[in-house]
This record gives sequence, C-alpha cells and structure tokens, in this order.
Amino acid sequence: MMDKVKQDSKIPRSYGQFCGLARALDIVGDRWTLLIVRELLPGPMRYTELKASLAGIATNLLAERLRTLEANGIVERRLEEAGVVYALTPWGAGLREPMEALGRWGAPLMLTGRDGDSFQPRWLALALPGLLRGMTATPSVELGVETDGSLMILRIDEEGPSAIVRPDQQPDTILTAAPEVIIGLAVGGLTIDQALSMGDLQGDRRVLCEVFPPGRATAAAEFPPLPTDD
Repeated sequence: MMDKVKQDSKIPRSYGQFCGLARALDIVGDRWTLLIVRELLPGPMRYTELKASLAGIATNLLAERLRTLEANGIVERRLEEAGVVYALTPWGAGLREPMEALGRWGAPLMLTGRDGDSFQPRWLALALPGLLRGMTATPSVELGVETDGSLMILRIDEEGPSAIVRPDQQPDTILTAAPEVIIGLAVGGLTIDQALSMGDLQGDRRVLCEVFPPGRATAAAEFPPLPTDD
C-alpha cells in the first residue's frame, strides 16, 4: 500500500514536514476531501449521488478530488449492477476513527442549530457512533432515529455503537426529532425530557435511556460559550 502511495501520489502542495499529521493533511487536507470520505464511509456511492449529497461542490472539483483520492489509494472505482461506484479502500476506511474524533470535537458547534446549513440524515451515521464511542450493551439495544423523513438504526452491543443507514426492517422504538435535538442528546446537552418535548417517541422509553443514559455528558460540557455580536 505505501509503495503505491509513493509511486502514484500526485500531491500539488505539501507542508514539507516529516510528521504523520502533516503528511496526512498533504493528502486529505484540501477542501471537500474529508467530506467525500464521510459520504463513502457508510458504503459505495455513484458519482451523481456524491454530487447530489455534497451541495455546493463544483463538478470539476469533485472529479479532481476523486482522482487524487484514487491516486493515493484511499478510494477505488468498482463496477456494480447500478454502474460505476466509488468506494473506500481498507486504508481509506481507516479514516473513520480520526474523523469520528474530529466530529466529537466539533459536535458542540452544532448545538446552536442549523442556521441555514444543508443537512443529510445519513451524516448522523458517522456522527452518532462517534459521539457514543466507548458505550457497550449486553444484550444489544436498537433505537430507530428518524430525522428529515429518513430512518436509520442506532445499535449498541458488546462491540460498541454502530449505525445502519438503510434498515431492512423497522425497529420497535423510534425517536423522531430534528438533527440538533438528536446531537444534543448524544453529547449530553439535552435531557431526555427536553428532547421529547421537541420530538416524538414511539415505543419503549427505556430503550432511549439505554442509548442516551441520563447524566451522560461529553466534552460539550466544557465547551466555552460561543461569542455573541454584543
């Protein structure tokens, strides 16, 4: 793998530092690159699907970023029944852990609401397991999370949290709420009662308490107040 990166990489700019972080940013630090990886973490996508999900990216820039990711062994093209799709290589999938950590760090910034920002429900498939990292459950517990008309399943078992973007069946317990409410629950910024006052729960409240234990708090509790215009 590393030989392929050395031989095939075409990096337009480099920090020129012998540091793992600097060399990683040489490859994935350009604008939109990590967001393309985020789209592919749940599974392969066609070019048109990527373009539709990444509102604001120019067609030529998306093509350029994909070529760079392919050249560096992070993304590969596959031929499936639906046509050509883009998928992460095993090395590219290794970006999940650092991206989850970055998402945890940035989650408090979402508590102020969307403020006109675009949103795709599938992005929660990366955010929620990352925010709940370290939690386990035996026996396993499953919660349906519905937001903006899209349903995913958040599962916690002895291995930890995971998310299913397109579930084959509907879970017994489903929380329907805005994404900022769900994120607020995950970081401990909202209580279950507060979340339910802004959303709807069908099924067993105990499932919600197992997934989002009362009193649980993350780094959001130490997040400094956002600056105001005053």
